[in-house]
Amino acid sequence: MKLAFNPLYLLAGASLLLSSCELFEVENPYVTEDRFIDGQQSLPTWLNGVRRQTSLTVGTVVEFTEIVSDNYFNNYTQSSKVFDNPEINHFDRDVTNIQANIQKLLEMSEFGLTKFTFSDTPADQQIRAELLFSKAYAHILGADLYVGLPTTVLGEVKSPVELRNLAIALLNEASTLYSDSADKNACTLLIARCHYGLGNRTEAANFATQIVATPLLLRQVRYGTQNGPSNNFQSAIFSNTTNWFAPLPRLDFLDPKYFHQTSNIFDDEKPIAIAKAEEAYLILAEAQAVQNNLTAVKQTLKDLLSNTVSKRPVTPLNDKNDTRNGGNRTDYPITAVQVKFDAQSPAISGFVLDRSKGTIPAYSVSGTHITNVEIDAIQTQDDALYLIYLLRQEIFIAEGRRMTDLGIRFPVSEREQLNNRNVSEQHIKAIIPDFIPTNRGLDDFTYDRANGIVTMAYDMNKVLVQHKASPYVMPFIK
Repeated sequence: MKLAFNPLYLLAGASLLLSSCELFEVENPYVTEDRFIDGQQSLPTWLNGVRRQTSLTVGTVVEFTEIVSDNYFNNYTQSSKVFDNPEINHFDRDVTNIQANIQKLLEMSEFGLTKFTFSDTPADQQIRAELLFSKAYAHILGADLYVGLPTTVLGEVKSPVELRNLAIALLNEASTLYSDSADKNACTLLIARCHYGLGNRTEAANFATQIVATPLLLRQVRYGTQNGPSNNFQSAIFSNTTNWFAPLPRLDFLDPKYFHQTSNIFDDEKPIAIAKAEEAYLILAEAQAVQNNLTAVKQTLKDLLSNTVSKRPVTPLNDKNDTRNGGNRTDYPITAVQVKFDAQSPAISGFVLDRSKGTIPAYSVSGTHITNVEIDAIQTQDDALYLIYLLRQEIFIAEGRRMTDLGIRFPVSEREQLNNRNVSEQHIKAIIPDFIPTNRGLDDFTYDRANGIVTMAYDMNKVLVQHKASPYVMPFIK
């Protein structure tokens, strides 16, 4: 295989890359591993390749997990045909593809850490820190999305608990090497996320508290640069022709999160957040709710809105070309109708936008319909948990986080199973909690055109609260 002259592509020929835990080596007579590693600018070049792989991995994760969740449904034929059900099998090529991207990121980060020699210069130590961060992030994705994953070639399948503990150690090391406070804070926030997933309430709250002092913390992966890659999810939700994915009607006002405003979409591809301060407030509020400290919950959520969400960018966007209809569902409302979160809920305005009447507000980082009035209305722990998970859904939409909150996990792929004797029967079974609706119920709704009301089949945040003791959701309640 011939390599392109772009130095980013040197990494494919210079390394053994992990694809679904199967090693392959690309032969190039002009670039050997030793020659590449000893070459000028090899370490920064490798880091650029790791950054590119991080963007590819996040893009793949977002595309498929958003379809699994109740955030978006596949309104046409592109992407997975069964994840909307949700139906998740270990032999599904999308399950394999997501795993391969996560493990390629892990292996590329590890290669950079172990094959290169780092000097004591600040520049080299910064690169080492970022490689540690990328490796930790790969572990976090594995823990959040899979029943377990190997971390070495044909190695043992590590549980989510093991993956998160490994990530914490990597992030602690990275934090000591980073010189910039924003980078250190990103490590702290991801450590809080790991402790949250582990159910370590005290530790998660302590680390989250450190972040609320920097309420605009934001770490993103980039797209559309000279060397790519593209933000495929942006293409799926914002197009001049056909939008592949449609949001749940009660989330309509938050879509599109990623959009372009130039004639050349590749010049205007939006980044995707992988760590942002909003999460710290939400972790802290959930810890307070579990302790029944509702006064503290209310203040934390109000601070979230005033200090962070309200400060995120809002862009006036012309979205007249988006009609939502014409695919699997031809009854998507396209005027400003009312929405009922389920059959028992009241009809509320402001969720479905009439895009034909002019510009709409686009929230490229965070948006929500929740106000202080709704926060003040909290009276019980369940009220608080409901609002927290609704906020999590709205604030993290299009970031690949909702599937995890619903308790759904991918199985280890069939390709891995066929090559790795450490993969057992339990590893190739997806986790889909029994309270998750089937037959596309997560995304289902009815539209009463005569009265202008859309009714969701399920309010999944209400369902989550009803099943808060499940081992798959709400990790602080155990």
